Amino acid sequence: MADEVKIDKALFATRLNKLLDAWKDNGSDNAQLKVLQQTDAIVIMLGTQSDEVAYHKTAAVHTWLLGYEFPSTMMLITRKGVTFVSSANKAKYLEGLDGAKGIKVDVLKRGKDEAQNKKLWADVVSRISSAESGQTIGHFPKDQAIGKVAEEWLAYFNGVKSEKDFKEVDVGPAMGVIWGAKDADELTNTTYAAKMLNGVMSKYFVDEMSTILDDGRKVTHEKLASRVEAVLDDDKFWKKVKGLAEADLLLANWAYTPIIQSGGQYDLKPSAQSNSSRIQGADGGGVVVASMGMKYKSYNANLGRTWLVDPQRVQEKNFTFLCELQKDLVEKRVRAGVTGRQLYEAAQNYVAQHKPELSNHLVKNLGFATGLEFRDSAYVLGPKCELPLQQNMTLSLSVGFSGMDDPNHKGETYALLLIDTVKVTDGPAVFLTEPVKSASEQFFYQDKEEEEAPKDPSPKKNVTAGGKVLRNKGKTNDVNVANKIKDHQHELATSKQEEGLRKWAGDEGEGGMDTGKTFKKFESYKRGELIPAKAQDLKIFVDVRNSSIVLPIYGFAVPFHINTLKNLSKNEEGEYTYLRFNFISPGQIAGKKDDTPFEDPDATFVRSLVFRSTDTFHFAELHKEISEMKKHAAKKEAEKKELSDVVEQDKLILNKSRPPVLREVFPRPALEGKRVPGDLEIHTNGLRFTSPLKDQKVDVLFNNVKHVFFQPCDKELIVLIHFHLKAPIMIGKKKSKDIQFYREASDVQFDETGNRKRKYRAGDEDELELEQEERKRRAQLNKEFRKFSDLIVDAADDLVVDQPYRELGFDGVPFRTNVWLSPTNDCLVHLTDSPFTVVTLADIEIAHLERVQYGLKNFDMVFVFKDFTRAPLHINSIPTGSLDNVKEWLDSVDILVSEGPVNLQWNQILRTIQEAPYDFYSNGGWSFLRSSDSDSDSDESEEGSAYSESDAAAEEASSSEDDDDDDDSDFDEDEDDSGSEASLDSDESEGLDFDELEKKAARADKKAGYGSDDDGGGKSRKGGGSGKKR
Repeated sequence: MADEVKIDKALFATRLNKLLDAWKDNGSDNAQLKVLQQTDAIVIMLGTQSDEVAYHKTAAVHTWLLGYEFPSTMMLITRKGVTFVSSANKAKYLEGLDGAKGIKVDVLKRGKDEAQNKKLWADVVSRISSAESGQTIGHFPKDQAIGKVAEEWLAYFNGVKSEKDFKEVDVGPAMGVIWGAKDADELTNTTYAAKMLNGVMSKYFVDEMSTILDDGRKVTHEKLASRVEAVLDDDKFWKKVKGLAEADLLLANWAYTPIIQSGGQYDLKPSAQSNSSRIQGADGGGVVVASMGMKYKSYNANLGRTWLVDPQRVQEKNFTFLCELQKDLVEKRVRAGVTGRQLYEAAQNYVAQHKPELSNHLVKNLGFATGLEFRDSAYVLGPKCELPLQQNMTLSLSVGFSGMDDPNHKGETYALLLIDTVKVTDGPAVFLTEPVKSASEQFFYQDKEEEEAPKDPSPKKNVTAGGKVLRNKGKTNDVNVANKIKDHQHELATSKQEEGLRKWAGDEGEGGMDTGKTFKKFESYKRGELIPAKAQDLKIFVDVRNSSIVLPIYGFAVPFHINTLKNLSKNEEGEYTYLRFNFISPGQIAGKKDDTPFEDPDATFVRSLVFRSTDTFHFAELHKEISEMKKHAAKKEAEKKELSDVVEQDKLILNKSRPPVLREVFPRPALEGKRVPGDLEIHTNGLRFTSPLKDQKVDVLFNNVKHVFFQPCDKELIVLIHFHLKAPIMIGKKKSKDIQFYREASDVQFDETGNRKRKYRAGDEDELELEQEERKRRAQLNKEFRKFSDLIVDAADDLVVDQPYRELGFDGVPFRTNVWLSPTNDCLVHLTDSPFTVVTLADIEIAHLERVQYGLKNFDMVFVFKDFTRAPLHINSIPTGSLDNVKEWLDSVDILVSEGPVNLQWNQILRTIQEAPYDFYSNGGWSFLRSSDSDSDSDESEEGSAYSESDAAAEEASSSEDDDDDDDSDFDEDEDDSGSEASLDSDESEGLDFDELEKKAARADKKAGYGSDDDGGGKSRKGGGSGKKR
């Protein structure tokens, strides 16, 4: 525990007495308290902390009584006092509670002696037995304590449970009743959490969401939710939020990841999650529902809102009615003493009376009590809750309608939701979160002025009398798009800079990233007795079995593992043959590889040993044997490194019924042996491909799948389903992170247009019939594979099938072959040929475009990943004609883009970042790329026409690998050069006679590299002798 831990002794006594008073009050009519009153003792065991369980009553009791969670600590509460069982370090904080307002507190210190610990548990059991009747124990059965201390207690307790005739009862609901009414400190904490939610919703989320809709950006619900989540760490933002001057924001945290929903898919439960689809509403209107929860000092508040974009009149009326329903509940229905069932019935009656068509769409409950637990299961405000509300209780009041037909989008439904945190009083409830003042505040109307066209349009502008469109007609739209991209990229650059500073703030500029360099231990023999007897002859002995060399040093046989040997050399001088062993040690000159780490670099190392002998043959055999062992060890180490990221998948759970099957598909990578098709089956937790040969099979588990792609056979030779895995698996003897199953789109056809058929058919009937059959076959294949991919999604739940957008694709060279790369919703892929390319867009830090300069036909694209230890991906030789489309696509998926005229040394750049990532971002981050980008733009605008011969040479050199016809390129460049010079010289040539013009032209030709017509070694112009003569 930290030194600053200080338990409020008076608060502990006050709240424990509140528990004891409820325990002793036998006159209470509350059913939950009656269960508590039947117990003799309450056992509360808090095990080790776990991130998997966000809320449980055991931790809530610790926070409520002590202000902190004390892991691996037992609390035994009886009507006489409290007993703690904890370690000595924690005990010193608990011992000071004894005597507070007459409460008896005992602290039993647990140590490492198991026998002594067993006596402690026996003491606890005896205290339970001596409490009242000593048989009924209250506990929290839904909380499963983990850790060594919890296991010790459960093992001992279960051993004596039947002997002592103990009976356990659930006192969780009773605790919810006891701490339901909040004191002043608890209300203050809840109010701070509510104010933080008000700030995030009004000052960040609304602006961010409206900007996304106005600009038509393609942002997913998950991405926007992560942006909202990141606001908690933005100190500058919280300075804008009023009412938090006295709050310590380090004690605040999200209760859950913000939930954002739109596009016809709505789940109004608090357990819902933001999905990976894009935010809808910019096109044809829509409904956006967002909810978020915050906790301050472990006390929760909740807030949810709905925004209607371009709503229809019926939607406006429904939302206005929802606001009226919430107002009626808060002002007239939520009162101390009212049960949750009565409150829900009041809401049902109000809806039935004023808008009966919405009765079937009302949510199943109106929220729940909140506090230390985000959702108190005993106080769910629905038809089954018979507990009365208490004075100063805090509620997450949730009213909404779901499943209503969307008038803007046929076949879809929409939902409306309002969530606020309120305090229960004897009169109208008090809003702790900021309520909706007017329904119209939640309506967004997009500007439609541009869509409205006049009835009598004026004559077209920028058109000549002959009807031809002028050259600059579409330039205005291009400029607008470019300006939007520029503004958006500026926002991305700013957010990327702030994100980097937040991510690496812990480094504070000191030290760098963990590059994965680890110390390795190599063990030849565990004990000296295991050294082979042959080595005791004090001769050089090669132990292949243990990968070691035993060398004689000063009368001792000393083993060296083969991995400690750097190299071995053999020399002959006179009658002696020398063997020199060089070992790896600190301080050696580093090569291309990083220095080898050592456990203790200051220790004494043997750097080299030299042996000599007159037995040349024996030393030659030793040299050969050791070298072979060294090669074998290096190969084995390389294979181990290669397979280090391969995972052992979970066991496939076979579907007991008949599983869905996709028959006669080929796998890639191919299995060993003959290429034959097999069957792909969907099972409970994954897929299995089985081959008819040798019982070969490949299992792909859903929990190891990162992306699933379906690619139809339109404009392709195959139709396929592709799986990109989180971690590689072994297929045969090779590892693979991508596996796909495909079928060829067309069968082998035979030409039957000749011979007998020709008598009865004329023309192209046969060819047309074959084409028609192939179209039908392709459509059938697409339908079959699409249906199977949908079945995969149904079986996996959390997987979404992605499909490449071929029309948005472009040519590029990710490996050695020029291929067509297609964007998907989440990736950039090439799936048709091996090696496959799958780039997850969420993993990209920045995309840099290289060789973007005037006159070049191709440019390169480099993806730098957020994991700086990962090598950048280069996609080379993208046609310049695709430059604008590539930039627009990258901007649309929120990827920071920069460009430059030359190729950069990315290994050196990333090495610098890894050494001090915080310094990199504090000094501007990626701004050095964008500054060079803007400089190159200005240079191009000033010197756009200065295309020199050196530029032509650079273009020819950079594109020679990708152009199919270099000669044509040379001709084009020569013509351009000559044409440019003729136009420049035209003004100077006025007034010159024919002879002077002829000489000047000859000099110009010679300077440009053209020979005379008689010179066979010179380049000739395109068109040869038909060219214009002087």
